[in-house]
Amino acid sequence: MRNRTALRLGSFALALAAATGAAQAQAPEKFVYMTNWYAQAEHGGFYQAIATGLYQKAGLDVTVKMGGPQVNIVQIMAAGQADCVMGSSDLQMMQVREGGVPVTTVAAVFQKDPQVLIAHEDVTTFEQLKGKTILIAQSANRGYWPWLKAKYGFTDSQTRPYTFNIQPFVADKNTAQQGYLTSEPYAIQKAGVKANTLMFSDHGFPAYATTVTCMDKTLKDRAKAVAAFVKASAEGWKSYLADPAPGNALIKKDNPNMTDEQLAYSVAKLKELGMVTGGDAATQGIGTITDARAKASYDFLVSAKLLDPAKTELAKTYTTSFIKDAKVLP
Repeated sequence: MRNRTALRLGSFALALAAATGAAQAQAPEKFVYMTNWYAQAEHGGFYQAIATGLYQKAGLDVTVKMGGPQVNIVQIMAAGQADCVMGSSDLQMMQVREGGVPVTTVAAVFQKDPQVLIAHEDVTTFEQLKGKTILIAQSANRGYWPWLKAKYGFTDSQTRPYTFNIQPFVADKNTAQQGYLTSEPYAIQKAGVKANTLMFSDHGFPAYATTVTCMDKTLKDRAKAVAAFVKASAEGWKSYLADPAPGNALIKKDNPNMTDEQLAYSVAKLKELGMVTGGDAATQGIGTITDARAKASYDFLVSAKLLDPAKTELAKTYTTSFIKDAKVLP
């Protein structure tokens, strides 16, 4: 009797161990994606994929970590505390690679760079800004400012520091300032100031924005997880643009300062200008990167002497191997 009981208990223990092992084998794989700013609509698709279970369905347990103005997301990723990060643009990530950090961009959610200059209502073209004061952040010197100087003849002497405060612009009608399509124009509109938004990408600026960029080691060691993250994120963006409510709830949880009105404004702008679903994404899928666009970004950096081609090959700055199979069409 004792032997039979022991046998039954042993069989039960074996069955329990097998079930536990199977459950562990099927447990979703942890994955951390770090954004470049506080939670906002511009990150909506990633939050949406969490909220609607798309990552879970893809076998991932994804955490979206917020960045911010004083946060070095690349350093955090290099230290192993994030698997991939949100590059502000592919230009930025190419320069990071030249700086010695082996990163590769695998997807670009925004087919246009949302960077803009905002001018008072009497200014309707870039050409009309010659001689006016333009408020830009220091980082612009490694991005769009050399492009604007080359294209429109602007000079460094007409710039002043942008402090992420719209009041200097509001107070001086002879001033223009940098902005993000979905952010500062809204704040300026709320302040009751009539202004025009001039978008670089509508005039030939080649950059992609809101990238998924990862360490080379991650792409090698966790290729399956990265592929699952890229596809589920694209699905998240498609879902978010259709009904942003689930993603917005998580955005407001991470960033309590975010308002429903700001979120609605930003989503409307993303849709109106085809930021996510326009261009090549319309036929090749959300997040797509093309060789021609990547080369245009690289060539601009080289021509502006912002990148040394001897130090960084174009082919090593990005790959289409993860996004081309996702093919999540708008």
